Amino acid sequence: MQHGPAVRRRKLGAELRALRSRAGLTSGEAARLVGWHQSKVSRIETGTSSTKPADVRLLLDAYGVDDAQLRELMLALAGSVEGDGREHWWHAYRGVLPPTYRDFISLESQASAMRTLETTVVPGLLQTPAYARAVTRAAVEGLDEDRLDTLVEVRLARQDVLRARPPLRMDAVLDEAVLRREVGGPEVMAQQLERLVEAARLPQVRLQVLPFSAGAHIGVTGPFVIFSFSNASDLDVVVLDHLTSSLYLERKEDLRAYTEAFNALRAHALSPGDSLDYLAALGEARKEAP
Repeated sequence: MQHGPAVRRRKLGAELRALRSRAGLTSGEAARLVGWHQSKVSRIETGTSSTKPADVRLLLDAYGVDDAQLRELMLALAGSVEGDGREHWWHAYRGVLPPTYRDFISLESQASAMRTLETTVVPGLLQTPAYARAVTRAAVEGLDEDRLDTLVEVRLARQDVLRARPPLRMDAVLDEAVLRREVGGPEVMAQQLERLVEAARLPQVRLQVLPFSAGAHIGVTGPFVIFSFSNASDLDVVVLDHLTSSLYLERKEDLRAYTEAFNALRAHALSPGDSLDYLAALGEARKEAP
């Protein structure tokens, strides 16, 4: 297990190594093309040192990589700014957000798809403002109102990935406990259920409810997220959230294990259509409750 920045360096290096091999170059030949010592190319490829975006551009040019999306992903892994020179939006919150959270947002913004199991709360990308506020207040003790406002603002800004072109494809399995847990009171939960119904109808979102009747399942060990990238499958990563940090799993065997676990959870969950009906019925029941 590695923290986010180390994983990003290793994944960037592995992909650059693969691109160099496809270009038919040795590390020494690549170094000569860009005017470096061979040891610098090796350090970059093994992820033992951080890499400047400008250096990544040189290597991509040397390897003849002209795929715009792949170049953008490689540069994002190196910590690049956006094409117009403007920093990624979450950098403005570096004084508030811990590095692991900023790194999670960066991966989320660059991923083409995510698969997530949630066992306690609604996924952040699908939360209403009131629900996000209630969850954040409960999760982080001693927050003053200004800091709380900022964290909720960040949570809502993250949701833009579902409206991007192309949008992030989201495949979520929600344990029934997520829907039964009273967060923020009846009115907040009623609004949140309406939001989930709306989300379930989006073409880029697939929601499935894992009912209590499914019994014990592999997801009882806790929630997780799998990020996938359309241009480089080797960059896929599993993220496990903890109270004070996030851990990232990058080994192929870990990815395979969590992918198999997610597929098993989907098989035990209600179908997307039945899940939509379930969410709608639960929302109507809350409206009718005294």
